Amino acid sequence: MKISFLKINTGAALALLLLYSACSTDPEPDFSVAKELINEQYGTDPKQTMDVYLPAGRSTTDTPLLIYIHGGAWIDGDKNEFLQVKPILEKEFPGYAFVSLNYRLFDFATGKNGILDQEQDIISAIKAIEQQLPEWNVSDDLILSGASAGGHLALLHALKNNTSDLKGVIAFFPPTDLSELHKFNNLTALGLNALLGGTPATAAQNYQRASPTNFVDPADVPTIFFHGDIDTVVPISQSELLKNAFQSKGVRHQFVKVTGQGHGFTEATNRELIEKAREFIGEF
Repeated sequence: MKISFLKINTGAALALLLLYSACSTDPEPDFSVAKELINEQYGTDPKQTMDVYLPAGRSTTDTPLLIYIHGGAWIDGDKNEFLQVKPILEKEFPGYAFVSLNYRLFDFATGKNGILDQEQDIISAIKAIEQQLPEWNVSDDLILSGASAGGHLALLHALKNNTSDLKGVIAFFPPTDLSELHKFNNLTALGLNALLGGTPATAAQNYQRASPTNFVDPADVPTIFFHGDIDTVVPISQSELLKNAFQSKGVRHQFVKVTGQGHGFTEATNRELIEKAREFIGEF
């Protein structure tokens, strides 16, 4: 009886195992349909999240990825900012996948999450994205983009920390030299004092480490950037300093001065500029 009992249970166990295996096999992913992945975590902090937009018919050979970093003076903003330009980007960059990043915002009460911490968030996010590329079934050809503080973080990553297969950078009205920006007005100076732990005199190393212009070299990826000539938040001189740095190092770039507009562009202007960005990126 004991032997019979063992045989019956062994057979039943095998049957259950086969049934479980058949039921638990994941279906093949369908890359022919578009897919959205909202609030994907790339870190442990609630702000370390990203939204992922994968197009229909994507492939690891023909689907580049554009990553967008929102603005907000390093203290505010959200990855939903991307939704304002998403339709334009989808039109001008057909067949692309898109990722919109959140990052930890500076907390004036605690003094945490300054610019150098946010820099580390972008590094972590890019690493997490690269690990997911095969699962998403998209290419490792990356474009990094952002507006205002997001443009600054995009440039800082591309010029200082790039270890990826970046094909280009698109930046809208970015801060680029924070020591010079500190001189702009008292409100800007107070904000930067908090974000970087002092003034350019008392925290010189932090300002140096956080300024994209200090990391320009001839091997940098092609960059296109836009700035309004009546910007009262980030002066156009910040983009002119970047242009001069690129010129001195022979970096491929295009600087577009937007006449009569400030910190933020009209929808019509965004369409025109994103078209210029697509033409510029398309050359590489």
